[in-house]
Amino acid sequence: MVKHQPLQVYERQLCLSCVTGIYGCRWKRYQRSQDDTSKWECTWFFILCCSFSLLLVWCYFWWEAHNDYNDFNWLLYNRSGEWSDGTMPILTTTAVGLSYTTFLMGLALCHIALGQQMNLFWIHKVGVLAVLLTTITGVVSIDELWRSEWDIVIISLQFTGPFLHIGVLAAVTALGWLVAVFVVRAERTRLQMVVLLVYFCVLLALYMAPLAISSPCVMDKSSLRPRPLVFGRRGAPMLAPENTIMALNKAIQQGVSALEADVAISVDGVPFLMRDRTLRRTTDVQRLFPHRQEDDASLFTWAELRSLNAGLWFLKSDPYWTASSLTLRDRRRAGNQTVGGLADLLRLAVKTNCSVAFSLRRPPPEHPRHELWINDTLRVLQRSGIPLERVMWTPDVGREQVRREAPRLQQMSQRRLTPQQIREMGISALSLHYSQALRQDIRQYTRSNVSVNVHTVNDPWLYSLLWCSGVTSVSSEAPNILKDVPYPIWLLSPDAYYLMWIACVLVSFGVVVAIFIHQNYHMIRWKMSGMQSYNPEQIMLSAVVRRPSRDVNVMKEKLIFSEINNGVSSTDELSMYTENGYVRYTHDGIPH
Repeated sequence: MVKHQPLQVYERQLCLSCVTGIYGCRWKRYQRSQDDTSKWECTWFFILCCSFSLLLVWCYFWWEAHNDYNDFNWLLYNRSGEWSDGTMPILTTTAVGLSYTTFLMGLALCHIALGQQMNLFWIHKVGVLAVLLTTITGVVSIDELWRSEWDIVIISLQFTGPFLHIGVLAAVTALGWLVAVFVVRAERTRLQMVVLLVYFCVLLALYMAPLAISSPCVMDKSSLRPRPLVFGRRGAPMLAPENTIMALNKAIQQGVSALEADVAISVDGVPFLMRDRTLRRTTDVQRLFPHRQEDDASLFTWAELRSLNAGLWFLKSDPYWTASSLTLRDRRRAGNQTVGGLADLLRLAVKTNCSVAFSLRRPPPEHPRHELWINDTLRVLQRSGIPLERVMWTPDVGREQVRREAPRLQQMSQRRLTPQQIREMGISALSLHYSQALRQDIRQYTRSNVSVNVHTVNDPWLYSLLWCSGVTSVSSEAPNILKDVPYPIWLLSPDAYYLMWIACVLVSFGVVVAIFIHQNYHMIRWKMSGMQSYNPEQIMLSAVVRRPSRDVNVMKEKLIFSEINNGVSSTDELSMYTENGYVRYTHDGIPH
């Protein structure tokens, strides 16, 4: 009995096997299908797209929020009472989730490009759902805990907007290939027309997007104001424990023009440097005064404060991830720091010819100096010998008394005021959070001869943006980083920006047109080949083609597997001709 073996030339499709295997655990050839994806699987693809998009926004938020990581940890400390780095687990889970969803998105798009039916494996479905729910939980938690930080996303778009626009335009242009495959290579349906219309509407919106993008860094170079001065906020807390003499010295070494600190009043009337309400975080108060570690820092005497160590916490907690980079000598110095006084700060400012700005916290009502806190501070200022013109007074309480007793002090307000309020209060400078420093307001203050200081500015991109906005100075916890920014990171003239915009639009439009022409050409060629149905005779005739199209291979495969599954054994010979390099077979299975 002669055994007839239908001949099928299989192409090795390792990449396709990997794509369908990893995405849907369909490693076998017979498990794959080019049928339309079911509505259920389309729903999971939509969930995957939502997870990916939300994670992109979440990742962008934390990338821009790098400027305020220390503020976030300090906020967590005030709520929990324990210092910990809350950003590290968030960044780790965000990186893992984004990598995972990006990988799955790539596989899903490959399915669409190759015309394969999508069938997401159930483990991936669980993973995608877990990523989505975790991200939503994180967004809701941050909105409740740190809602003000969302402002940085809007502000950062002024800096990154032009480049994000180019990136999104490139991505949407590349998606044109998948849209063309979906629209051109199948029968016309209403869904395809909707997809095509939506795609071109999004493309048109991106072409027009620069009309809505406004960035201070799009300006003529001649209009750029001088480089903003840098104030050392709490010294240089990335290089030494905050508000210590070592931190102040490190700030001066980084070239700051002013020293900025937080000041409280001790129980015996001595102004000292301390940010927190208590001493738990930045001193070893639990070792020397274990029963008073929750007391207000201002309820300690100056002698008790000087007995505390204010540096070991920095080496242990490493709040800025910089302690490990210190030299052995600096680590020893940091470990021996104690609580600094306002008088120490002023003496250092006199010696180095620096200006001084400080935030003064009023003692609690039970404090013996509750009504005399301003007198205690002014007395230290006047005895220090520092020119009062170089000292910026920020508290609004008692401003009239300060103006009478020390009229030469610079009056700085930490509130956003109108020009009329500034004139009435005799304010010469404003210290605002970067979220309140709007470009139009900065220009208005500048015309009124009011200097604007912005805090807290740690990242070069934010410093560059504020520089282009025209601020006078910034308060920074990272003067060691900002000193290496001699010029804005990017600055484009309006003409150069418009030229870049037009060039991107033309290139994108040309690529999209080329994609659709290419896909239409191959569609017409495929239709002319006559291979529109799974006809055995047509498949036999097409075997003389050395490199058959993917559609023909699929038709061959479906036909032969159909014969095998149905138990059909044809007595007609399945021949392949040697004219194109193939061996011819007969009934006997002997090659000729």
